Amino acid sequence: MAESEFKLGQRVHSAGDPRRIGTVAYVGPVQGYSGVWIGVDWDNGDGKHDGSINGVRYFHAKSERSSSFVRAHNLSSGISLLEALRLRYQGDTTKEEEDEMYVLSASNKRVSVELVGKDKIQDKLSRFEELTGASLSFLGVSSPGSSPCDIGTVLPNLKELDLTGNLLSDWKVEVLKYSLPAIEELHLMGNNISTIDPPSFLTVHGFDSLRLLNLEDNCIADWIEILKLSQLRSLEQLHLNKNILNRIFYPDNDMIGELSIASELHEKSDEPFQNMRCLLLGSNNLQDPASIDALNSFPKLVDIRLSDNPILNIPRFVLIARLEKVEILNGSEVSIRERKESEIRYVRLVMSKLQGNLEDIRQLHPRFAELKKIHGIDDEKPSTGVAGPQKMASGLLSITLKCVGASIGERSPLTKKLPATTTVGKLKILCESFFKLKSIKLKLFLQEEGSPLPIMLDDEMASLMDVGVGNDSTILVDEES
Repeated sequence: MAESEFKLGQRVHSAGDPRRIGTVAYVGPVQGYSGVWIGVDWDNGDGKHDGSINGVRYFHAKSERSSSFVRAHNLSSGISLLEALRLRYQGDTTKEEEDEMYVLSASNKRVSVELVGKDKIQDKLSRFEELTGASLSFLGVSSPGSSPCDIGTVLPNLKELDLTGNLLSDWKVEVLKYSLPAIEELHLMGNNISTIDPPSFLTVHGFDSLRLLNLEDNCIADWIEILKLSQLRSLEQLHLNKNILNRIFYPDNDMIGELSIASELHEKSDEPFQNMRCLLLGSNNLQDPASIDALNSFPKLVDIRLSDNPILNIPRFVLIARLEKVEILNGSEVSIRERKESEIRYVRLVMSKLQGNLEDIRQLHPRFAELKKIHGIDDEKPSTGVAGPQKMASGLLSITLKCVGASIGERSPLTKKLPATTTVGKLKILCESFFKLKSIKLKLFLQEEGSPLPIMLDDEMASLMDVGVGNDSTILVDEES
């Protein structure tokens, strides 16, 4: 390709290796070298410098050795979807590929594998009109082709399309709604997508059968972009793991209008995300508890993943209590018993910290009044008078303490009853006494059923109730490394 065919921000891959993908960050001369060079910032970080060479900076790469300068002929700007389709399903396997198909015998020798019925299978796959699913991952797909409508003609029965790891960050995905109207599953993982453009691509016409949309491992930062998907009427699963979202909010009618979504959506019967049951949001940057509350507005949402977000400092029981309809949280089922216990613990926790006016409480804890009524919990606050002993909001908690520190040695677990007002700092001192630990700096973790990782209790001034410790909780006693 000529140097003029590359532009800043363009997604490219190394010629001959469509899995080595990067973004064009510079096009032009490099001091001390002849001709035009393309500066590429590689996704896998496998480069030679940070965008500067011999003391001259040409661009800023994402890390110290993630970029390199290459000649145009060593890069590819990709191929069309239909070209990839023919390459994947109509091309013959090469001798090199067949040589790589082997198993190891008991004596560690290679035994060639012969695919029985290979020709019959390949013949069926090559008849595109019969294909119901196509995987075009890591083939350098960058466009639909010169005539997008051809896709629907060639693939009239396609229901599932996997475009993982391609070059579609600036591709107008709008073409798919016209060319693949029967599509049910669309996978766009790892395409560096940051915006969904234009909003009109998601009007009520088109994608009428789409049930699953996978946008994992992209660069979506603003929930506004996700709201452009909100009127995919048939959408049941939306996968957004490994993006950079920092908040979630539910649109009002004015916002829906601003997003240029069709006027029909203002009807009360057409709620955004009205059929979505599963939303995966792991490994983002969600921090605000209000983002959790916003998920209650999605009428059928029952399966939610929030793992590996800063918000996971919030205990599991608080998440369950705030999420009204969740049945599966972070891959773990929420039982009827766990929901009831979580909601009661949450109400007690909020009551122990009640401050300010009722409107502030309603905004910070939208489900508090509802849950208090559901579980018949009376208004009660700890007495603050100096004349008598302070009343504890939740009495004594039965807690199991388990030593897990490498140098602590094997110790039998202990079950103790402690006041809910006991601070984390006080509990550390008690653990030193319970387990006869001297000269060991301790750290404590709350281990909750259904949570993949224990929660570190790092605020020494917080009470056990404040950090979500409830009756029959387990606390791990570890040592500072």
